[in-house]
Formats: sequence, C-alpha cells, structure tokens
Amino acid sequence: MKLGILSTAPRCYSTRRLVAAAKDRGFKVSIVNTLKCSIDLQSGKPDLYYKGKPLADYDAIIPRIGASVTYFGTAVVRQLEQMNVFVANTSGGISNSRDKLRSMQILSRHHIGMPKTTFVRDRADLIPSIERLGGAPVIIKLLEGTQGVGVILADTIKVAEAIIETLQTAKQNVLLQSFVAESKGRDVRAFVVGDRVIGAMRRVAQGDEFRSNVHRGGLVEAVELDEKFSETAVRAAQIMGLQVAGVDMLEGKDGPQVMEVNSSPGLEGIERATGQDIAGAIIDYCAAHVDFPEMDIRQRLTVSRGYGVCELVIPEGSHFIGKTIADAAFSDQDINILTLYRGKSVIPNPKASRELEPGDRLLCFGKRESMKSLVPVKTRKQREPKVKKLDPSKIEDALTPPSYS
Repeated sequence: MKLGILSTAPRCYSTRRLVAAAKDRGFKVSIVNTLKCSIDLQSGKPDLYYKGKPLADYDAIIPRIGASVTYFGTAVVRQLEQMNVFVANTSGGISNSRDKLRSMQILSRHHIGMPKTTFVRDRADLIPSIERLGGAPVIIKLLEGTQGVGVILADTIKVAEAIIETLQTAKQNVLLQSFVAESKGRDVRAFVVGDRVIGAMRRVAQGDEFRSNVHRGGLVEAVELDEKFSETAVRAAQIMGLQVAGVDMLEGKDGPQVMEVNSSPGLEGIERATGQDIAGAIIDYCAAHVDFPEMDIRQRLTVSRGYGVCELVIPEGSHFIGKTIADAAFSDQDINILTLYRGKSVIPNPKASRELEPGDRLLCFGKRESMKSLVPVKTRKQREPKVKKLDPSKIEDALTPPSYS
C-alpha cells in the first residue's frame, strides 16, 4: 500500500507517529502538505497537482486537516474522493465535525445524549434562551474553536450577556450550552476507528480550570468504557460520517453527553494514557479498506433522470403496517429499500420478509414519481405549489421605499 498523510505539520507528534506506524508495517508513506496542492477540474477528469506536478498515485490518504485550513483542506479531500482514492475521513465528515453548530444539529436528530444547546443572534432572545437551558451557569462556545480555545464558563446571565455581546461585536458566532455540573471538570475521549472504540481516556481539569483539554493542562488517565459509552461514541462518529474520530463526552447523570466529534484527533494524549498503538490501528484500518473508497451516494444514484433517494415514513394508520416489504410490492414500483430505521436500530438491506411497523423510516432509491405516490393524497395536495394571479398593486408596494415615522 502506498499511503499519504495530508498534513501541514510534518513535525507534530500525530503525523510522525502515523508515518512510523506505516513504515513499521512495510508500507510506502509520504507527507503531502495540504497547502501545496492545486485542484484541476475538467470534464471527466478531476485531477490534483502537488508542488506543480501531478500528484503521485496513492492507495489511501489520511487527512489531518487543521482548523485554520478547513475550507481548502476539505476541497483537497473532496478532490481525492472524486479521483476514487480511499480517504480515512471524507470531506463531508470533516466539514460536519468542524462546525460545532452543524454537528449538534445533525446529532440532535438522533437518539444521542448531548447537552442542551441553543444558537441565538438577537440580544432580545438571549435571556429566554438561557432560561430554556436551565439558567446560569452556561457554557459559551465559538463555533470553530479548538483545543479548548473559545470555550467560556459564564456564572451569571449578566456575565453571559456581556461576553456574547463582545464576541458578536467581533463578528464571532457562538453557541450556548447547559453546564453539566456533575461532570466536575472531567470528560471522556473515546477514540473511534471504523465501527469500534480502540482506546479511551478520561481528562481531568486542574485547579480552577473547568476545561479538561490536555492543551489546557488537563491530566489524562486510561479508562474502560461501558457498552453505553462505547455505543454512543461509535454512533456519533458514524452519524458525522467519520471513520477515524475522537468523540468527547461528559459523564452526565443521564449517561454520556456528546460535546464534540473531532475529525483530526491528536494521538499523543491517547497513546500516552493507554499505551496502545493507536496510529497503527488507523494504518491497519486503511489497509483493510483501501479497495472501498467512500462515495457520495446521492451524487451517484441521482444522475438518472427521474430517479432519486428519499426517506419514506410509515405513519400510524398506514395500510403498510403489518405487511412485509415483499407484500408492500415496493420493487414492483421500481423502489429499492436501502435501509430501514426503527427507533435506535439501523437495518441495512432489510429482508423482504420483514414486517413494517408504525414509525419505521425507509431510505429508498427509485422513481421519484413512484415514491411521491406513497405520500398520503391529502399531504401531497397540501405540498403542491399553487400559482395565483398577482395583484399589480403588490408589486408597486414592494417597489415603494418604506417610510419611517
């Protein structure tokens, strides 16, 4: 296997360990500086240049995209995906995890424990938002902060108002999160590779510091996670679209509370704490999956006119309830069931003999018109666009400058 490490920091611990682990396994490996890549686009042939020359053929790339180069870095990873190079983390997964608001929005749709979070711009909405979180103290986070930078604990609503007003004046977007007091300055980082946790550590803040990040002086210790924490970590990484991830969780009274899913987690802390070859596990994962590059399923499946991907919900009272997938005759309508979601369960490629239940969600690929026909007629009519005659006076009203009294 010929492996590339996509990184702007060749001397940092994580990059050096990945290179050493690859060489230990007899693989060819080199570091590709993200910022020295050039993206070439032409019909039918996406290409990538490195230092002015065509990028060498790599079997796999491990992206280590820093926060400061997210936009360009994800563009380079996306180009590699179009070239059918296996990447350990996809561009979409990296983008999802890098924006704290986006990641929380994605996780909130699933049954994943997480601190209550709110995003607010209007100052008038600030106090009601804090009250919905349960009142002060609250955590204030910059959307793209890393290593604990841009994470602030506000003890009172007045302090929170002042901090947020200052940050918004500096054109910074911030999140508000409820403070999980029982975590007591501790959190757990689970290191996920593929579909399992390969190592975990507890980080403990020191002194008056509430942030437990290693870069903030937090101490680390190896920890054995129970099944609930492990399952939460793996599901959070998968929901984000990441195969290599550091999932940070608080130990709340109701179980694991996911704070963040990191797409370029540092290796130093986890390897020192656990004494495990985490870098080697990442290399082994790439070697095992190099023939299965990730792809954008919607991009590939929706190029046929009239076909697409959608999610169909089986509501209460549906005539499909109690029928098997075969009896429902989806295939007769040119509809393929890719995955069935039932509560917290995900059932890929469900058998034709499986019975449908209320609340089931079916991820389907097929003819759009056939899939639309499965939506109840009443709902379908409500959604159909209705074009009415426009009163000319409304155009004049819109063109007239507003008057202020």
